[in-house]
Amino acid sequence: MAWPNPSYYLASKAKRPNLYYLATSVILCSIFYIVGIWQHTRGGMANLAENECTQLQNMSGVAAKSHTLDFDSHHSAIDLPIAPASPARVNHLPACPMYLSEYTPCEDAQRSLKFDRVMLVYRERHCPEPNEVLKCRVPAPNGYTTPFRWPESRDSVWFSNVPHKELTVEKAVQNWVRFEGKRFRFPGGGTMFPRGADAYIDEIGKLINLKDGSIRTAIDTGCGVASWGAYLLSRNILTVSFAPRDTHEAQVQFALERGVPALIGVMASIRLPYPSRAFDMAHCSRCLIPWGQYDGLYLIEIDRILRPGGYWILSGPPVNWKKHWKGWNRTTEDLNKEQSGIEAVAKSLCWKKLVEKDDLAVWQKPTNHAHCQIKRKVYKKPPFCQGKDPDQAWYTKLENCLTPLPEVGHVKDIAGGMLTKWPERLTSVPPRILRGSVKGITAKIFREDTDKWKMRVTYYKGFDGNLAVPGRFRNILDMNAYLGGFAAALINDPLWVMNMVPVEAEINTLGIIYERGLIGTYQNWCEAMSTYPRTYDFIHGDSVFTLYKDRCEMENILLEMDRILRPGGTVILRDDVDMVVMIQSIMERLNWNSRIVDHEEGPHHTEKIVWAVKQYWTAPAADTDQQGSKTFS
Repeated sequence: MAWPNPSYYLASKAKRPNLYYLATSVILCSIFYIVGIWQHTRGGMANLAENECTQLQNMSGVAAKSHTLDFDSHHSAIDLPIAPASPARVNHLPACPMYLSEYTPCEDAQRSLKFDRVMLVYRERHCPEPNEVLKCRVPAPNGYTTPFRWPESRDSVWFSNVPHKELTVEKAVQNWVRFEGKRFRFPGGGTMFPRGADAYIDEIGKLINLKDGSIRTAIDTGCGVASWGAYLLSRNILTVSFAPRDTHEAQVQFALERGVPALIGVMASIRLPYPSRAFDMAHCSRCLIPWGQYDGLYLIEIDRILRPGGYWILSGPPVNWKKHWKGWNRTTEDLNKEQSGIEAVAKSLCWKKLVEKDDLAVWQKPTNHAHCQIKRKVYKKPPFCQGKDPDQAWYTKLENCLTPLPEVGHVKDIAGGMLTKWPERLTSVPPRILRGSVKGITAKIFREDTDKWKMRVTYYKGFDGNLAVPGRFRNILDMNAYLGGFAAALINDPLWVMNMVPVEAEINTLGIIYERGLIGTYQNWCEAMSTYPRTYDFIHGDSVFTLYKDRCEMENILLEMDRILRPGGTVILRDDVDMVVMIQSIMERLNWNSRIVDHEEGPHHTEKIVWAVKQYWTAPAADTDQQGSKTFS
């Protein structure tokens, strides 16, 4: 018997598996194809059959049909679910009673009565407890009208928006405000500048240089209706104006309605909510602050927030009292004592009195403390503060000690570094960064952040046509400003931005923002802001809700945003996609119109943007109940 050739046997054995695989593939493909036809669908088992066939054909060596892989995204932000997903009617948050139309939670008059009147403690911030927060939308008064656009708004405000005539009577002689028809008019007058704020500022300009860009940021204490700050804007000087919510109803509210930066605030027992070395100029025009009392505590606080070489301007009593004392209805002894007290405190702070002319007196803070440390041998009080963070200013008690300036190598050096003049100051690397005094922020990070926000604002204007229209928005709030890049990118538009640095932020960057020539303040967004309802036309926030996750209720933050946003106002928030979806669900309950937009780098980015508009709604005319028994929706 002849044995088969071994090479032929091995070749036959090698071919059999391929034949088996091929036969199996054909049989299975046929079965799945028949099943697919039977189901009358291209999905389900038909797709499974096709996949199985392809895999088996590849295994058996049969050439498979080539497929082009698709790596493009097929789901963008617009495809994200809009909460609530069910077709059920959205459970909107109710409206508050009409008597709460000017509700300012942390400056509530009834709550303030519980606190001490010494040093005006009762006029400071006193916020409701978490269980006292109102779960309702603060209404605009019936007849509320879109404010005039800047610059017309500087001089005119609708009466229906701020229905208070008290100042037209109390300040009629001083030309603060007049009531004409359906509007208030602001002639630019003030207690100490009856000829108008422009003429008054011209007088200041004869004493110090307001034109060379060295003065950019200012603070007006006891601001009235903020005409001083309003008229400084045309000179590229940005002023934070503040006054308490006191017997002169609606001072700060008038200022904000005019389109002028302002906050409710008072000099009392805690620091002003600004960093050290923030302002180039501080101003008091008959602001009624007892500068010489309490061992000069209030001037010590002004010294903390003035930059080295900054100016303090005082007009009104007791300046030039020998000429005006009869008209002020005060004794010469009283006025002389007040002026002597102010002069003594100023000297103890090492300030230099530059000039006293007519109704104005101007002091200048030293550029460093080299000489001041030597003078401590004469003026032992106030001592230099020891170990206190000079930028900590949120419910921080005032102390009778002088905030030391950064050390210098030479007596002619400027403590903390020289600031570039405006407008170069906006984009120049701030001295705080150059000196490495802000942990983790470098010149490279600053420049990259500036460029990033230019790109982001351009992107915003692409999907929000209103932001692209100059003059459409005037008062803008940035809830988590970081380095102020958002505000810097909008600098050429006729608007101003209040840059908020949350006290919970990992890095305190508010000093950098001021060194750029921008303004802002500190804020804990678990509490209400010190401002009236309907303050802002536009609110922006970057990662705010991630920052406050597990700290307080998201709904409360959005209710506060609703309180301070004007009817028809716009919101742009950016955050993680899951957070954005939750934010939008609450926006639905606020009756805002919202839309989720992709990140500027494209749909693959995990961060998304929610863009919303507050609906234009006001209290109905029938709601005249002042006791809160009737509400509306």
